[in-house]
Amino acid sequence: MKIGELSRRTGVSPRLLRYYEEQGLLSARRTDNGYRSYSEADVERVERVALLVRSGMPTRLVRAVLDLEAIDSAERAHTCSRSVAEQLAAELVEIESRITCLSKSRDTIRRFLARTEHRELVDG
Repeated sequence: MKIGELSRRTGVSPRLLRYYEEQGLLSARRTDNGYRSYSEADVERVERVALLVRSGMPTRLVRAVLDLEAIDSAERAHTCSRSVAEQLAAELVEIESRITCLSKSRDTIRRFLARTEHRELVDG
């Protein structure tokens, strides 16, 4: 699929898709005429990247996390540098803080809506 279709399917602008490519978060094949070509797997990857970025994770760590998800053996995990491990540990603290904050906000909103005439919106 071309970049426009990937953009429509993921809700991510073509400009941002090109940025993801520049950052090594996404790769596209090139057709004979030079157009980018994406696969079905790229739809899921873009959605994952976009969610991580929206959650506040810097793109340099998004790339590291995606690489970690691709590691399939404990032996390969030993190749992680100290620098990357420290960045990931710091990001883990930030993620836990955001989860705590978001959970509190979710619970506040849920309690409020439960007291309104629109409680069916959160009963599901």
